[in-house]
Amino acid sequence: MNETLALDVSEETRAQQAYRVIEEMIVTLRLPPGCRISENSISNKLGLGRTPVREAMQRLAREGSLTIMPRAGAIVSEIDITDQFKLIEVRRELERVIAARAARLAGQAEKTQFISLAERFDHASHENDEMIFIAADREFNHLVVATADNKYAAAAMAPIQAQTRRFWFLNFNKFGDLKKVSAMHADIARAIAANDADGARAASDALIDYVEEYTMKTLQALI
Repeated sequence: MNETLALDVSEETRAQQAYRVIEEMIVTLRLPPGCRISENSISNKLGLGRTPVREAMQRLAREGSLTIMPRAGAIVSEIDITDQFKLIEVRRELERVIAARAARLAGQAEKTQFISLAERFDHASHENDEMIFIAADREFNHLVVATADNKYAAAAMAPIQAQTRRFWFLNFNKFGDLKKVSAMHADIARAIAANDADGARAASDALIDYVEEYTMKTLQALI
């Protein structure tokens, strides 16, 4: 880890920047389950001080992506597939609420952003490109929660999003359908952009139905 990543600090705090980059490294398995990391190694990688990196690592630990080892850095948490069904159960209800609320509250600026995201999901689907999807999905998750404007739902969703994104990236090449899941995200984004709360709920349910089916296929293959 000897290269320094250039970060734009104009719109995010350094801790937020550190969190975003470390989380993506975990999600995309550049930091795989069981990998040991330290504040120093991540600080050098990102070209940031240890304080924002420490804050980012503590946040990731709260979300379940890292296990902090006192005076020994941290370990990227293992993924427990049986936990995914518990996450799905909660995720279904939260995402229905958040999607419908975002659809009701979206103003013109937000609607423009959701339309743009729908087009990016379409592109990911057409190109079957997981990196386009991962980037659009991260922005979509942030935008839909921000638009829904419910801090309690946002706090509950953060660890769920972190774990489900990581599980998806680990297994989708074997059991997932990127074209399908990208199209489903585009459906949610377009329903929100149309201020269609019922449509957003229905599109969210369809996505979670697919996630549950995909998770079951993954589990069955591992038994």
